[in-house]
Amino acid sequence: MLTSERCLSDIRLTENVDFRTVSSLICFIHLFQMGYYLYSFISTLLQPHCHKGKKSPDIDRNARRKLMIACLLSFIFMIGEIIGGVLAHSLAIISDAAHLLTDLISFLISLLAIYLASRAASKKLSFGWARAEILGALISVLMLWVLTGVMVYMGVERVINQSYQIDATIMLITASCGVVFNLIMGFSLHQHTHHSHGNDAENPYSTESDNLKPLISPTGSLVENKTSYGTVQLENNSSNRKEHKKRHFNLNVKAAFIHVVGDLIQSIGVLVAAIVIFFKPEYKLADSICTFIFSILVLVTTVTIIRDILHVLMEGTPKGMSMDLIKGSFLEIEGVCCIHDLRVWSLSLSKVVLSVHLAIKTGTDPMLVLREAIDKVQKKFNITETTIQVEEFVDDMVNCKMCEDLIV
Repeated sequence: MLTSERCLSDIRLTENVDFRTVSSLICFIHLFQMGYYLYSFISTLLQPHCHKGKKSPDIDRNARRKLMIACLLSFIFMIGEIIGGVLAHSLAIISDAAHLLTDLISFLISLLAIYLASRAASKKLSFGWARAEILGALISVLMLWVLTGVMVYMGVERVINQSYQIDATIMLITASCGVVFNLIMGFSLHQHTHHSHGNDAENPYSTESDNLKPLISPTGSLVENKTSYGTVQLENNSSNRKEHKKRHFNLNVKAAFIHVVGDLIQSIGVLVAAIVIFFKPEYKLADSICTFIFSILVLVTTVTIIRDILHVLMEGTPKGMSMDLIKGSFLEIEGVCCIHDLRVWSLSLSKVVLSVHLAIKTGTDPMLVLREAIDKVQKKFNITETTIQVEEFVDDMVNCKMCEDLIV
């Protein structure tokens, strides 16, 4: 096999060959070779092993390995696209590289979320690091907006000044490599999204009765006088959090796969623009048009992400979660007269928390009510953590302003 140096020496002797074009092609070949070697190294290094698995049983090593490979490939080709975009003077390719940067940050955020999710809660952070992923996603989107604004500004400036010096050949090579790269990375991530182990996906929050740990704090005597008990609390100790973590990590990989699909669509658009410019050099305006179109798409798609992030930060009720349906499920429990102080909010996009007060009839067994309530919440609504307080119903609750239903 000829070395790259010998290839370059032969090319210098050949007429009618663009040296910059071939140099960029060889640069991409080296980048892909380096990516392949690093891919093989990391795949071997992070391959699950029986002894290593015992040290960190709560970490989904397969998901982490996939995301690390995605980070590596994104970084390598981002550098390649920056080089190709600069050599080709193509804003479309540079904007694609900027989008790759935000994807790289998103993958790193997912990796960070996997690591932080394994950390236990503390006295200062009683919910742990559940919001770290949300804050990271917010930073990622804001960075994408800034980069998109810069690309739009440069595109407008280029249209006004009519300063087009686009190398269609390099642009075509880079865009083609981009499509191939996204197909490879998408295939790598897609393999993981279709593998599940056990019944994690079916019911990750199911709770067996043996795993329920009651915390009883009566103001009276529950044993001696059942009519004078005050408050009984039963909190799920989340014995199935390991299964939830696995499901959460799979969601991170699926999110990464969605990012790659978006990149693939953008790379195809850049490739179409490159083909147009290659065969019709007078249509170099297609480069700026491609940049504007993708900028609009980025803003449209990320507005919904920002909305979801702000909804979580404001502790809003999760999408698809009906407060009326939850209330109705509680009222179906035998002995429950009314409920109040029902609160449902999101710690993250995949972790939901619920707290509620259940008022029951005198003589009703509070432990049976609690068990049935938690069973309904976790099996029917897949709510991660629940805190349910049971109290005896009193007539004052009927007209209590604090116990009224929330306004829509």
